[in-house]
This record gives sequence, structure tokens and C-alpha cells, in this order.
Amino acid sequence: MLTGIILSVSMFAQSPKPLLQVIDSALQKAVAQYKYMGTVLPGDKFPKTWYPLTKKQETSNSSWWCSGFYPGSLLYLYEYSKDPALLTEANRIDKLLEKEQFNKGTHDLGFMMYCSFGNANRLQPSKEYDEILLNSAKSLSTRFNATAGVIKSWDHGTWKYPVIIDNMMNLELLFWATRYSGDSSYYKIAVSHANTTMKNHFRADYSSYHVVDYDVTDGSVISKKTHQGYADYSAWARGQAWGLYGYVVMYRATKDQKYLTHANNIAKFIMSRPNLPEDKIPFWDYNSPEIPATYRDASAAAITASALMELCKYGNDEERKQSYIRFAEKVIRSLSTQTYTAPIGENGGFILKHSTGHLPGNSEVDVPLTYADYYYIEAMMRYKGLKGKK
Repeated sequence: MLTGIILSVSMFAQSPKPLLQVIDSALQKAVAQYKYMGTVLPGDKFPKTWYPLTKKQETSNSSWWCSGFYPGSLLYLYEYSKDPALLTEANRIDKLLEKEQFNKGTHDLGFMMYCSFGNANRLQPSKEYDEILLNSAKSLSTRFNATAGVIKSWDHGTWKYPVIIDNMMNLELLFWATRYSGDSSYYKIAVSHANTTMKNHFRADYSSYHVVDYDVTDGSVISKKTHQGYADYSAWARGQAWGLYGYVVMYRATKDQKYLTHANNIAKFIMSRPNLPEDKIPFWDYNSPEIPATYRDASAAAITASALMELCKYGNDEERKQSYIRFAEKVIRSLSTQTYTAPIGENGGFILKHSTGHLPGNSEVDVPLTYADYYYIEAMMRYKGLKGKK
């Protein structure tokens, strides 16, 4: 029997305050927390996680796929607070990340470079940032295979040409590259990848497989598997969130109705799960047989909330759009409670608790994660933008 991981309903006392007040309080705490994180982070490392039982910090080098989330979070918090210390730290850590623009050994350059330098360029446009982002897009494009029509995810394992649903999140960088350079090849790669993923990753109920392996001699599918989920047939919670967010980006970039329809269908799948807890923070896999005696994934909730805060702006179905806002509001309120938000000066400087990275691999289980913080902050910033409160 798993212990210490079942979060009782009684723990989810949410503030009766208007959500904008809750968000302002949460963002102020986040500013303080990330300034604290900067004091405990080794100067040449990136935050990865914190283990609450042992009180130990785990860091990474710039090549780790999550390296862009720390500077990205700092930049969002700077945008909110105008605290120059946050911008200084973001600029410092970005210098360590800069060399990854030439990294052709990863599909995660969207996460690494667009969440960091993309936000930096949005706030303080510069030719230097433009060049870094364009070089990053060039590096990412080298992983595209025209026969299979997709960008390769991993160079390890027993797969021949594996593509994971997470890879949908890296396409935003390619769309930026076409807008900046006028070179449509980046756009075409992103569209090909999204279309092929839509065809092969999704089941009839709009849940998604985690890994699809391709034969690049003819583009056929070899197998459909999981790596981080419960089973090949299951709906790994964060994978569903990645897919939702990715197809929202696809609609924004192309205005192709099929992507909006697909995003709406993924949202419906997520929001209608019968085992979704009252607080809307999902268990790590929607098909885990150990529910409810298993782990939550705050990161999946944060990614979903951020995606819904954009998806609610598209289409003509007002009832559906309002349902997205209500769901995201519930998630933000839940994540902003003491159940999920750590006290300032604790949790290694991370904002959120109770994320699950890779349970089958016994890695990053029930711990804070940089991407949970990033998308939580982004969701709150998007909500403020939607309500006209910058």
C-alpha cells in the first residue's frame, strides 16, 4: 500500500477571495521563492528538482531538456513584478544555456530555447536573441525525416525512430523561425509533424499514446508504446496535457480549423475523466489501477490550465469556452493552496509540490519540477491577461 500520497478532499480548502487576488498573492510568493532559489543554486547549474524527504537538491547541466524552464519562469515573474533581480538572474543563466542552440542531439530545443530566449526576446527584443532562436530552429529541423513526416525524439532505447507526444511542444519554435526568417520550411516541418502525430498518436476517444515508433524506409508505424505512463494502452496524464497544449499552438499558428477541433476533443477527454479528483489535479496516469492510492501530477494540471487559458479565446461556442475558464480557474485555485504551494524558503525554492516525472522509472516521484512551476506561472499570467489585469 502506498503511503503518504493520498491527498484528502479536506486538504483542498480554497480561498473565497476573487481569483485575481489569489493569483496576485501566488505570484508575489513565487517571486520571493525564485529569488530564494537563486541563492541556493550552484552558479554553473540549472534547477531540476528537490527531494522533500532527504532535503536534497538535484541540478542539471544546460543540455537537460528542462533547462529552459528556470529562466523562463524568472522572465514571467520579472514581467509581473518588474523586479530587476529576476531579470539579472535570467540573463545570467541564459548565458549558460546559449550554447544549446547548436545541439542537434535533442528534440527538446523548443522547451530549452523558446521558453527561455523566446520569452527574453518577447520582453527585450534583440538581434542576438533572434540569431540564437533561429540557430535553435535549424538544429531542431535536422531531426526531421520527410519519409516518416516527423521529428525524431530520442536517439536512445530499442526504438528505430521514436516520436513522443511531448514533441508537439517544440513546434512553436519552428513557427517563430518562419515568421522571423520568411523561410517556410520550418512551418512545413511543424505542420507535417502535427498532422502525422494526429494520425498515429491518438485513439478514438482522443487520448494519446506516449511513444510511436516509425520505420523511416516507408513511414509506417512499427509500434505504439509508453515509456512514462502506466501501460501502452493507458492515458499518461502529462502526455494528454502536452497534446492539448501542442494543438492549441497549432491552431494559433495556422488558423486551421482541424487543429482547433482536435484541441477541443483532447480537452473534452481530460475534463470528463470520471476519476479526476475534485480539485482537478489529476493522478499521474488516468488508467492507473492504484487510483486513488497513487500519486498526483501537479505539472499535468498546470500545463492543462495554461492551454485552456488560451483555448478559451478560440471558436464560437461560448458555453464550451466558459467551461474551459472554469476548469482552469479551479486548477489555479487548487495549485495556489498550501497543499500544492510550498512555503517561501522551503521546497528547494520551487513553487509547487506533488508532481510526478517518471513513475515507472522511479524518477522524480512526488517532487517539485521546473516545468510545473513554469506552466503554473504562465497560466496565472494568461488569466490576468484575459481579465485585462496585467
